[in-house]
Amino acid sequence: MIGILGGMGTQAGLDFSAKLAKLYRGKLDQKYPIFILYNKSDVPKRLSDKRVYKKVYRSLYQGCVFLQKNNCKFITIPCNTAHHWFDDLKKNVKIPILSMPKEVFAFAKKNCARGSKVGILATESTLSTKIYHKFFEKRYNLIEPTQSLQKRNVNKSINFVKKGKVKEAEKVIKPVIKYLLKMKCKKIILACTELPVAIFAYKSFKKVKSSKTFFDPNLILAKAAMKKYNLKGTKQSR
Repeated sequence: MIGILGGMGTQAGLDFSAKLAKLYRGKLDQKYPIFILYNKSDVPKRLSDKRVYKKVYRSLYQGCVFLQKNNCKFITIPCNTAHHWFDDLKKNVKIPILSMPKEVFAFAKKNCARGSKVGILATESTLSTKIYHKFFEKRYNLIEPTQSLQKRNVNKSINFVKKGKVKEAEKVIKPVIKYLLKMKCKKIILACTELPVAIFAYKSFKKVKSSKTFFDPNLILAKAAMKKYNLKGTKQSR
């Protein structure tokens, strides 16, 4: 059984769960994966400030223990910023936790030439804590939006999704995408799980899967989760 520690934000957790299901679209009910989504929306705001690190960690740890106690075989966390706490969680949680940035990097190595410019769209906390840079910067040239675009467009788009205003989120993120493409980025990582909701709004799942421009960490993590789920001994007997 797959454990999903969601609620950061709620739309992102639902998007991840939907993608898990859509990967098995057209199958019998019994062929779909068994999972628990713990929509832990009371996790404190994920800031890079060291003063809140322990408070956020305790909440994330409690969520992982809940999934562990409910017989999940491994955990996924569909929140990029939460991976700032990944190493400490991995040390103290008894079941495996999949790393979203690590899975995205593995996917990039298969789909993007070494030395390419890769754009990254994320929260300011994800950027400042270098969650993706740790994996990408030795192989790729990561390009971030300008500070004005980050504050005026990226942050607003994320907040719009959290408020359920997907059309507004889609509209406000477009200038940032144009900027990154103008900077010759071959791919763009949607390194905030609200952003695939904004960018792929009203598009078919087929188009999401076949995108030539965007790396969707939620979809990549969902595929990695299904691969692990299908390994012998991971599936729960039905």
